[in-house]
Amino acid sequence: MNKVKGYAVVTLSYLLVLVFLTSCQTNEKKNQEKNQNQKEVEMEHVDWSKNANIYEVNIRQYTEEGTINAFREHLPRLKEMGVDILWLMPVQPIGELNRKGSLGSYYSVKDYKAVNPEFGTMQDFKNLVNEAHEMGMYVILDWVANHSSWDNTWAVEHPEYYVKNEDGTFHSPFDWTDVIEFDYNNPAMRDSMTRALKFWVEEADIDGYRCDVAGMVPTDFWNDAVVQLKQIKPVFMLAEDEDNLSLLEHAFDMNYNWKLLHLMNDMAKGEKNVKDLWAHINWNNQTYAPEDYRMNFITNHDENSWNGTVKERMGDAAKAFAVLTYTIPGMPLVYSGQEAGNEKALRFFEKDTIDWSQIPYQDFYTTLNRLKEQNRALWNGTSGGTMIDISAPGNDNLFAILREKDKNKVVVVINFSDKESVFLANSMAAFGTYKEVFTNESVKISEFTQINMKPWSYLVFTNQE
Repeated sequence: MNKVKGYAVVTLSYLLVLVFLTSCQTNEKKNQEKNQNQKEVEMEHVDWSKNANIYEVNIRQYTEEGTINAFREHLPRLKEMGVDILWLMPVQPIGELNRKGSLGSYYSVKDYKAVNPEFGTMQDFKNLVNEAHEMGMYVILDWVANHSSWDNTWAVEHPEYYVKNEDGTFHSPFDWTDVIEFDYNNPAMRDSMTRALKFWVEEADIDGYRCDVAGMVPTDFWNDAVVQLKQIKPVFMLAEDEDNLSLLEHAFDMNYNWKLLHLMNDMAKGEKNVKDLWAHINWNNQTYAPEDYRMNFITNHDENSWNGTVKERMGDAAKAFAVLTYTIPGMPLVYSGQEAGNEKALRFFEKDTIDWSQIPYQDFYTTLNRLKEQNRALWNGTSGGTMIDISAPGNDNLFAILREKDKNKVVVVINFSDKESVFLANSMAAFGTYKEVFTNESVKISEFTQINMKPWSYLVFTNQE
């Protein structure tokens, strides 16, 4: 009798535990599905980014005046060039305490909700955004979330927002002695930063952010902040980062392809070749998801100021590498002055105006921007086409690919060397009649095709009429 009762009690207890565990597993599964659905919603790229290019604007150096209004005069030219996204380097007031140089770094922010009076007013900024929108362009603002200037309003009013050294003083990361680091363990600090991010979207109607050293800021902050930004409007988010893949899971649409830049520099010097380029492409495909955007570039503000001009690093190979950045998967970047063939490293902490007296590469980048926009095969992420190697084996200097999407084909052939080479088509998938985008010449590609390629030359064919 007792044995039966004991068995009944044990059985009942077992059933209760089983029900509890089943319930937990069900709830966990629901939560996983909810999180997955949330991820899919959060990381749905804004539609206008699917075939977009991006252009970095250095307000200080763009014109002699170095103002927002002076830059606005260039908007019609940039629209004609086919620019889609304007990335404005920070426009906020710059710190004066421990400033570097006479003008200081854009990335030493004194007030997160104001415009640098050297650049203009908040109304000037709003007018710029409105005019860009009227022209069909989008505006993202450079954002510095990891650190601020020493005399930032928060450093005065909320010193608890910042990391402290052992002696209680503010902490400067690395040798960035003009800035101090935020403490993201402070919930109030996170809330203030999020509200500042929301401010520019609500007040100035910007379309997103490029986030400085994004990987140095906790990923969960970005996840929470971007959810709140997207409740205001769809935004596009660019992370200055390459290694923290978690940033792309929820918060950011795109990150930097630094490894490609460094590889291109080495190829220009003859230290690497097409075999290394394919190794990088394969690494990229294994590391990133198909929907992730990668930003491809041959220069930007850091590279230009600190690591050398395009001419110094790439010489005669520069245009060939620019073509590469537009035709492999990823979003291409053009930096201020790149279309003018800027040959000087712009001083970072001083005034150093770009010379616009001649703009020799305006047509070159116009052609590339239109190529990107009009050919689905070259669109970003999963909106774009697959890429296959169509070059004959054994030639480590010639890069030849076919990209295809919805019957749209783009064939790209680039000679990445200072010696002549010959292109032999090695894939039936590439056979057909095309038009070369830079010359408008009609070309038929077949098993009999042989094209002599001059050093550092490039050809881009499309089957679009």
